[in-house]
Amino acid sequence: MLLLAAGAGFSVASIYYAQPLLGVIGAELEAPAWLTGWIPTATQLGYAAGLVLLGSLADRFDRRRVILAKAGALVIALLLAALAPSVHALLAASVLIGITATVAQDFVPAAAALAPTASRGRMVGTVMTGLLLGILLSRVVSGLVAEQYGWRSMFVLAAGSVAIVAVVTARSLPSFPAGSVLGYGALLRSLGSLLRQYAPLRRAALAQALLAVGFSAFWSTLAVMLHAAPFHLGSAAAGAFGLAGAAGALAAPFAGRIADRKGPLYVVRIAAALAAAAFAAMGAGNALPPFGQLALLAVGTVVFDLGVQGALIAHQTIVYGLDGAARSRLNVVLMTSMFLGMAAGSGLGSLLLAYGGWSAVMALAAAAAAGALAVQARR
Repeated sequence: MLLLAAGAGFSVASIYYAQPLLGVIGAELEAPAWLTGWIPTATQLGYAAGLVLLGSLADRFDRRRVILAKAGALVIALLLAALAPSVHALLAASVLIGITATVAQDFVPAAAALAPTASRGRMVGTVMTGLLLGILLSRVVSGLVAEQYGWRSMFVLAAGSVAIVAVVTARSLPSFPAGSVLGYGALLRSLGSLLRQYAPLRRAALAQALLAVGFSAFWSTLAVMLHAAPFHLGSAAAGAFGLAGAAGALAAPFAGRIADRKGPLYVVRIAAALAAAAFAAMGAGNALPPFGQLALLAVGTVVFDLGVQGALIAHQTIVYGLDGAARSRLNVVLMTSMFLGMAAGSGLGSLLLAYGGWSAVMALAAAAAAGALAVQARR
């Protein structure tokens, strides 16, 4: 479980390192803010594409081999980002990082496959803690490293961390028998069949996508908002908010335990309500002095991250229980929907921040979280 959690965390962190660095990247590469803002969107779109195109392979082939192949490709993509001579080259490398970082999603179904049914929620929650800490702490590490050594050094460090994960995985992770004999084309077609077959999968995918809109709108615009008046804070300060988010992520195993005892839908509804309330409160904080706004942002970050991550673990518990032979493909549907939501949140968040300010970004996030609650409250 420790290897699976670490592997998921270091892999998924690769797609978030750039977010606190957008200001310094844009300045060094002499790129306009709107174009630099597309870096996280390109990464998330690449991640969604990688989930669809590559995420099903672990149902057809030994999951251990799939993990090793993807990890090697991710190391190469990160090094290409470190060497990017222009923002356009960095955008292309970001797409490749997103595609190959989907190796993180091969670690999570491995936990579900190894876990007894009665404790699946807890085991998945444990591995998801590693993944979620990778998402959130990546911003902290990235901001600090970039301020000391430059943004390119962060991508080199990321490549080294993934290479270490690959070596340990090669030595320690057991082989997994294939769960399907379908060819590649049939595997891709089966994604639509699974979506049509299982109503709980459809609801989980839509609700998590809506939560992801708010999550991504917040994190994709936070650094730009803090860089401007009245805060004038750098990338390290923006990255430090990942510590607040990490506090919420640490509650992930508890969400899994509650899902095992009271049912995952119970967790989803509470989690979505918490996220909606946190976003609404942060959007209404503009009347506070700067210190008060920062304090409210820190508390709100803990609460909404707890909500979004708790809902994700509960949704994974739901979908992993639908068909044991198709866990990777079920995960592909859920996570593709989520990362499409993230890509939409990044794009919409950047536009709303430019034309409507921070309150408009938080209004979008609160409405999306409320929509997720409505989707899962109908039963």
